[in-house]
Amino acid sequence: MATLEHLHSGKVRDLYATGDGLLLLVASDRISAFDYVLPTPIPDKGRILTQLSLWWFDQLSDVVPNHVVSTDVPEEFAGRAILCRRLEMFPVECVARGYLAGSGLTDYRATGTVCGVELPPGLEDGSVLPRPIFTPATKAALGEHDENVSYDAVAATIGAHAAEELRRLTLAVYTRARDIALDRDLIVADTKFEFGRTPQGHVVLADEVLTPDSSRFWPADGWAPGRSQPSYDKQYVRDWLTSPESGWDRASGEPPPALPDEVVAHTRARYLEAYERLTGSRLA
Repeated sequence: MATLEHLHSGKVRDLYATGDGLLLLVASDRISAFDYVLPTPIPDKGRILTQLSLWWFDQLSDVVPNHVVSTDVPEEFAGRAILCRRLEMFPVECVARGYLAGSGLTDYRATGTVCGVELPPGLEDGSVLPRPIFTPATKAALGEHDENVSYDAVAATIGAHAAEELRRLTLAVYTRARDIALDRDLIVADTKFEFGRTPQGHVVLADEVLTPDSSRFWPADGWAPGRSQPSYDKQYVRDWLTSPESGWDRASGEPPPALPDEVVAHTRARYLEAYERLTGSRLA
């Protein structure tokens, strides 16, 4: 492979140019919460994110094309990196929600809507929505917070035709993934996607897809609206950080503390279980 040129490091991924027109996308073991990259990595997290994304890209290939070119990557990145096409990325997080949780729940409690989408009264934490909804967000810089925005705001930014295409694809991908996950007794409560455009104008699914970093996975047999749901994602880390045990004051502006060994082990186990339940395979 040609010499790699480092282009960018995000909260979790590192991006390199390969010199032959492709990009190398490397998933690290870093974990973020509340817009901070935490000082403690989660072992095997990068491999889980990459292998699960590849599995989903394959499951969804008839719904939308993706950016994957090859998994033939340098040995130091084996299992946690992909070679992918260069795209013109849309400046929007494409969020689909089938259940009410997180920032969607916060917005609903304040206004009865999520991103301008009106929802029926009486919904609770974890309620299933009458139908999946498209609730886009801004793509924030490292250390800043994504903000929910209306569909009209997206259309004003990227154009009406592109906005409609992103909404259509987001809901189509979510619906397919929701059904696949339910067959494995998992609920995809919500998830976010990133899309880009090829030089020929085709919209392509990019970045990661339907991982515990980008999605809320709940065990179907434990789902009960009206409370926080058990989950296969980084909610366990968020819950520990906001507990008295961590000693961290989120409002202080100070970065979060290191994670204790038991939180690291539990988080790794939850990510791994999500991978194994969805794919039916052990992590290679």
